[in-house]
Amino acid sequence: MVTGLLDVTELACRRGGRRVFDRLSFSLGAGELLALTGRNGSGKTTLLRALALLAPIDSGAIHWQGSDVAMDRERWRGQLAWLGHLDGLKGDLTVRENLLLAQRLRGGHGDGVAATLATFDLVALAARPVRTLSAGQRRRSALARVAASAASVWLLDEPLNALDMPGQAALRAALAGHLASGGSAIAATHAPLDMAGGRTLELGA
Repeated sequence: MVTGLLDVTELACRRGGRRVFDRLSFSLGAGELLALTGRNGSGKTTLLRALALLAPIDSGAIHWQGSDVAMDRERWRGQLAWLGHLDGLKGDLTVRENLLLAQRLRGGHGDGVAATLATFDLVALAARPVRTLSAGQRRRSALARVAASAASVWLLDEPLNALDMPGQAALRAALAGHLASGGSAIAATHAPLDMAGGRTLELGA
């Protein structure tokens, strides 16, 4: 039965020939955050990759607004902003250019880029090529790319990695703004995100 904007029903996935989860079901509505927890190897990244249509599923279904995403993959991908272990940035472009590119791929025209740069303390770095940044600066830039994209659903794999305390605070502020505006997010994390209204799904329990 479809109950949310995003409905995952009886999902099963394998990795390396081993089934990592089976008959997994959950729903996600507007303004909701789902934190995926569990030990290494429990399937957190596999689930995120399956939701992003980057990994196959064995069985089950993923519905967005009542429609099976397998029937209209591009429509679903147009709702997503993905952050994996790699930053997803073009190294020869500046930080600002990467954010503008993320917006233009969705038909945007630069609205909010300046504010996003400020949120992630990237104003002084905005004109620097990404390849010249430290790991923490690149991670903040990658999260800023997600925030600038205006996607409805954020899929975040260990978003706190390589972030110092101010960077973690910036992520939480951006995430809170995204949820307040009606967006949704699913984040695999070993560290608490401490977001109001967030739910937790423990894999491998």
